[in-house]
Amino acid sequence: MNHLLKMLDLSKEEIIDILNLADQLKYENKNGIEHKVLKGKTLGMIFQKSSTRTRVSFETGMYQLGGQALFLSNRDLQIGRGEPVQDTARVLSRYLDGIMIRTFEQKEVEDLAEYGSIPIINGLTDFCHPCQVLADLMTIREFKGQFEGLKMCYIGDGNNMANSLIVGGLKVGMSVSIACPEGYRPDPKVLEFAKQYGDKFFMTDKPAEAAKDADVLFTDVWTSMGEEAETEKRKVAFAGYQINDDIIAVAKPDAMVQHCLPAHREEEITEKVFEAHANEIFEEAENRLHAQKAVMVKVMGGDKK
Repeated sequence: MNHLLKMLDLSKEEIIDILNLADQLKYENKNGIEHKVLKGKTLGMIFQKSSTRTRVSFETGMYQLGGQALFLSNRDLQIGRGEPVQDTARVLSRYLDGIMIRTFEQKEVEDLAEYGSIPIINGLTDFCHPCQVLADLMTIREFKGQFEGLKMCYIGDGNNMANSLIVGGLKVGMSVSIACPEGYRPDPKVLEFAKQYGDKFFMTDKPAEAAKDADVLFTDVWTSMGEEAETEKRKVAFAGYQINDDIIAVAKPDAMVQHCLPAHREEEITEKVFEAHANEIFEEAENRLHAQKAVMVKVMGGDKK
């Protein structure tokens, strides 16, 4: 594993390998066992989108692994003033041991990997959010003990989270259902990928239909970063695409709820449901730290045996 660019690139075996290492690192972290396997390594973190969980978890994770992280905003780099991605990639490859980038276009991440000579980690693009979904899968396995036989349901915008959840969920053996309005469907490449799984993938515009007998319920904000001008239009389009008591009622009695955060209470999820499942949601947020540490160990040459 040289990079983490998108969930589509990972095999089931690679995903499980990352999750197993994440579990180990989490155990060691909770029990005061140091694991400075990236001692002397430096991760450059390029942010073209704002962040809470991504920045803090990567920076803390590199510290716990014995390395250091450099926060590089769009304002700090010449890439923000028009320097080509390929030039930035070749320069930073001579200083750093890895790059994590949180940006808009997936092509920018792919170009960094093509022109650079160090590992690239996708911290989020408009197309996908692999780090978040690895943390999501880690959390599901913690609470449910397995993937096989489980049903994952996602309700809301067919955005980067939907794209990555579909791919990740299907690859590890879950069935996946998704409810989103016409015009806000997942990326065609992801839907084409899902076809090979037959009836293990189901898409509808009816949230209750998608949520029926679900073991895990997911949602995300109706308006993602960069789409703020569409906020009012999206509120109309997504009315009814909410995890609420009615959705909980048709899911499995022990269904868990996940949200990548930040949450807009009373839009995509009610306050009541959010607080009832807060333990699962904030465990999911914590697991960003452990899953990303596992990714960094895998791609930056400190693989634990």
